Amino acid sequence: MFTGIIEELGTVVTAGSKLSIGCAAVMTDLTEGASVAVNGVCLTAVGLRPGGFSADLAPETLRRSNLGDLKPGSRVNLERPLLPTSRLSGHIVQGHVDATGEFLGLEPLGGDNWWLRIRVPAELDRYLVFKGSIAIDGISLTIAALESDVLSVTIIPHTFKNTTLGGYRPGARVNLECDVLAKHVEKLLGKLDVKERLTMDKLRENGY
Repeated sequence: MFTGIIEELGTVVTAGSKLSIGCAAVMTDLTEGASVAVNGVCLTAVGLRPGGFSADLAPETLRRSNLGDLKPGSRVNLERPLLPTSRLSGHIVQGHVDATGEFLGLEPLGGDNWWLRIRVPAELDRYLVFKGSIAIDGISLTIAALESDVLSVTIIPHTFKNTTLGGYRPGARVNLECDVLAKHVEKLLGKLDVKERLTMDKLRENGY
């Protein structure tokens, strides 16, 4: 499990089904077979070496995420898994990407703050709420606006400087992971056997 708080920007050494990443900070305690989030995708680290690691990408990973778009020299967001003793500074992020969205642009807000706009697939709309959480390329962000199929978030100076967001051009794909709690609520509500429509009279009858 991750939190969406990016630890380091890594650099792609080799791309494709065998992804190789150059990095330093996450290597301090990374072990063979451990998990690491790359642009929000939970991967298994193999081939550890001084200054980096490799990971095998399954066809499903290449199809569902933007990792297949990477090239040597591309920058990626990296995060190690959450420790039981760590603070949950972001939100619960599994590293299981739901879909990719379209990067529409970053508009300056002043004071080195930015307004990020992303076009999202229609099937994710039911999981998105105003002020709710979403992971964009592994970054824990708060939804500031929802207009039709476009969500917007505010990017603070620290996030802009320490993640990949500042390097994207319009049309680029970004990985999206919706809040897992929303998915559980949807499934639970779908299993409820609701025979009658809830009304004010029914609430009063039950003491509300």
